[in-house]
Amino acid sequence: MITVASYNIRKGLGTDRRRRPDRILDVLHEVSADVVALQEADRRFGARQSALPSDLIARGEYKAVPFDIRPGGIGWHGNAILVRHSVDILDYVPLDLPRLEPRGAVLAELSIGGKALRIVGMHLDLSGLWRRRQVRAVIDQVRSRAPMPTVLMGDLNEWSLNGGCMREFDDGHHVVPLGRSYHSRRPVGCLDRIILTPDLHLVASGVHSSERARLASDHLPVWAKVNWTD
Repeated sequence: MITVASYNIRKGLGTDRRRRPDRILDVLHEVSADVVALQEADRRFGARQSALPSDLIARGEYKAVPFDIRPGGIGWHGNAILVRHSVDILDYVPLDLPRLEPRGAVLAELSIGGKALRIVGMHLDLSGLWRRRQVRAVIDQVRSRAPMPTVLMGDLNEWSLNGGCMREFDDGHHVVPLGRSYHSRRPVGCLDRIILTPDLHLVASGVHSSERARLASDHLPVWAKVNWTD
């Protein structure tokens, strides 16, 4: 069994308006996931460096999937994936999405304890029309690759539990029940989602709501414990 998590870290800016990347890593250590998809992981302007310094990540439990070759960058349009040091990275690729504003997704294929797992991290548009197009684009690109148990997760910006872009996930996907993750101080929206393919079995899931998490970002991390079905 492994734990996957998704976390919009708001570029390390907390609800106290202080930019503290160390708090983000402290929250990730609380969640203790094997794989984490991050959103808003890079600055949007200037050199677009990671909001989580690479040396700070390296001192902890994780390593970054190297999507970005720029010095100090770890993501693609703010999306990044962190994995435990024991996880083998088999392949990785940024995904281009149809977009009205700068958006993207990232895909990594991993080996965890000898079992293959594909992770897709994404941060979708504020527009419902573009969100639906983006989900379809992600699904099409995943299905163009060899079959593999897949977790899709991220900040989908979808307020509806079952409508909107969630309708684009067909019977080949299981939308994990999680709970409200935004705003971290007083959660009212289920914007952060985790979706599984049928070759993965959900064991448990939820929203991580600690005092530190309520302070570190305006989103709370969401998590799921899963097993392979074979």
